[in-house]
Amino acid sequence: MAAGVRAAARIVAERDGRGGTALPVLAGDGPLALRRTRSVGAEARVTVVGAMSAPLGGDRIGLDVAVGPGARLWVGSAAATIALPGRSAEPAHYDVRLTVGDGATLCWLPEPLISARGSDLRMTCRVELAPTARLLLREEQVLGRAGEPPGRLTTRLTVYRAGRPLLDQELGYGPGAPGWDGGAVFGGHRATGQLLLVDPAFEDRPVPVRPLGETAVLTPLAGPAALATAVAPDALRLRRLFDDVAGRDGPGWCEAVQGAAVGRMFTC
Repeated sequence: MAAGVRAAARIVAERDGRGGTALPVLAGDGPLALRRTRSVGAEARVTVVGAMSAPLGGDRIGLDVAVGPGARLWVGSAAATIALPGRSAEPAHYDVRLTVGDGATLCWLPEPLISARGSDLRMTCRVELAPTARLLLREEQVLGRAGEPPGRLTTRLTVYRAGRPLLDQELGYGPGAPGWDGGAVFGGHRATGQLLLVDPAFEDRPVPVRPLGETAVLTPLAGPAALATAVAPDALRLRRLFDDVAGRDGPGWCEAVQGAAVGRMFTC
């Protein structure tokens, strides 16, 4: 059997000494091509472009992002990531590590992950935040392409602030994950995700619990953070819900979001 692709990418953002953000390291290989896009104010922007089909069975892909003190970085992707079956029977692995320094801001806003039939993906995202770091993080998963059942998908998101756990969540969907499609979990929906906002300002102004329609809720975390979680019939409706949260609520309680969301983009 083929061993699968081994690929790694790294982004480093630092203050440039002129009130902006520089990108001294922007390196990717295999399926991870990194493209610098137009900066917005003091914020640098990077788009991840899929250079080949991935992740496939047996692939091991890693992406490391480090935002230095005082820097501001936005990272998105050019298109959805599709987990596909490969020639190897082994699961694919996609590991993301995000580090944000004091006074720095990271907007992590990739397009959705689609779990195609027959795929098996284990995905992790580990975030390490300095005490005064700010974070806007969006994760979206679509279970199966149109008219097909999903593959197997396991995701884990861990967030640490000042070395202490803020959020540790693992979810499993698809074949081999009992009960995932029941009424207490998905109830027939095929898109799910979360939007996480971390800002030291929440220490003085915590976010109240608030429903966001029938299948979503905004809740405070035990720290300066707020988490919106949702299920939806499709990716479009899921995105509209998260756009609403960031565009309408974000400016009122997080400096990391300035103004309303426009289309599919956020300004941080």
